[in-house]
Amino acid sequence: MNPWLLEPAYWNWLVLGVALMAVEAIVPGFFFLWLGVAALLVGLLLAIAPGLDGSWQVLLFAVLSVGSIVAWRLWLRRSPTRTADPLLNRRGHQYVGRVFTLDAPVVNGHGKIRVDDSTWRVVVEQDCPAGTRLRIVGVDGVVLRGAVEIASADEGSSAKSFS
Repeated sequence: MNPWLLEPAYWNWLVLGVALMAVEAIVPGFFFLWLGVAALLVGLLLAIAPGLDGSWQVLLFAVLSVGSIVAWRLWLRRSPTRTADPLLNRRGHQYVGRVFTLDAPVVNGHGKIRVDDSTWRVVVEQDCPAGTRLRIVGVDGVVLRGAVEIASADEGSSAKSFS
């Protein structure tokens, strides 16, 4: 036995499990948490069956680590986290349906609009001058898709989609 390992042997796995969970607290992402859970489970199993060989312990740790991470990912995919604002980190999608004024003219289908404190590229099917009002109808990555907003005396305003 190595002099730096603790006796009884299960303490090594318990300490490793707690250390991995501490790393998870510093570097969040739910990855080290499951490695820590796997190490704790190996430690508990070793406390019950102390004669388990070291290579079997490492193999069990590897299998439990991969298994717990895969199980977590599957569970997360089946039951995603619900939030009050599902578009919180999808900034472009927050603008769909809103109307903005062109900051720069649309030339060859590409123009710019000013949204709060930033400028966004916008794709519109037809060229139009600066000052034209656009309704955002979709998002392609970091580029907004727009439709020219046509004012109508009867209906208020409607969007003519070109995307």
